[in-house]
Amino acid sequence: MRHVHSLACESYPVTSRADDDPARTQGGPPSGSTGEQGRAEVGGAAPYSETERDSMHETSAGTWPAEPTLTPDPAGEAEPATPEAPATRSQRRDAERGGRRRRRSAGGSILRETAIILVSALVLSWLIKTLLVQAFFIPSSSMHDTLVEDDRIMVSKLTPGPFDLERGDIIVFKDPGGWLEGQKPVEATGWRGAMNDLFTFVGLYPQDAGEHLVKRVIGLPGDRVACAGPGEPVTVNGVELDEPYLAAGAIPSQMAFDVTVPPDSLWVMGDNRQRSSDSRLHQGDPGGGAIPMDNVVGKAFVLVWPIDRATVLHNPGDTFKDVPDPS
Repeated sequence: MRHVHSLACESYPVTSRADDDPARTQGGPPSGSTGEQGRAEVGGAAPYSETERDSMHETSAGTWPAEPTLTPDPAGEAEPATPEAPATRSQRRDAERGGRRRRRSAGGSILRETAIILVSALVLSWLIKTLLVQAFFIPSSSMHDTLVEDDRIMVSKLTPGPFDLERGDIIVFKDPGGWLEGQKPVEATGWRGAMNDLFTFVGLYPQDAGEHLVKRVIGLPGDRVACAGPGEPVTVNGVELDEPYLAAGAIPSQMAFDVTVPPDSLWVMGDNRQRSSDSRLHQGDPGGGAIPMDNVVGKAFVLVWPIDRATVLHNPGDTFKDVPDPS
């Protein structure tokens, strides 16, 4: 047993170290057959085969067999972390400042556009009010049943002007003086009052809306307008008028009159004759009750509010179709 152990110890360098045998370090065969004898004596196996010896010769050329080398995948190779360059940080700060400037610029742009829209709307409103149309509300019952309290009408400023007024037209005119004395127009309250204030602010209502009246044109300059008395028809240039627009139950006039309309003036009356302070009641005023043409704001052409009463205000042409021009 002691001899066997000695042989096993002597065979250990054969399989583990090659630098003890000068012949192995040069790639040659081992100098003795100790390894084969040790293998035979220890395990009783057959000597090494030629293939095994060749393999041992190849591995004994170096100290240890070379380990396989793995080539890293270029695509998956991680780049070493490098600190952010100062230029990159500066660019990021510039980008952040630029973003804030763009946001401020966008907010300022919205405010500018809103201001432009509001100013443009006010200017357009003023132009429309001055040159084309203007809105008015009806404060009294003098034009029943054609117009009632709180109706909203649109008035064309092109008549008179490019277009001539005709008998039967409904007009809005400024008080020639004393027609509204002692009368205070009904002021709308609540949301209607707010709407009135808004329309007045933007120019859709006149600043002095309480100083305007709405009546129907009965006589043009030079016309002779007359009524023989209560219950009698009104005549223009000798022709009796059939007036379907009068308020229900109203008579043509509760008083007699006979006037000739002065030049550049109009004779006007309300449709609700018993409730209208019109030309008949101001015959003692300058102009004999007729209103100056210059006081006319325009011709009412449409009733716009309330919606269920909205309608075009037509001229009752048939009423005056047989009236001749003044002689």
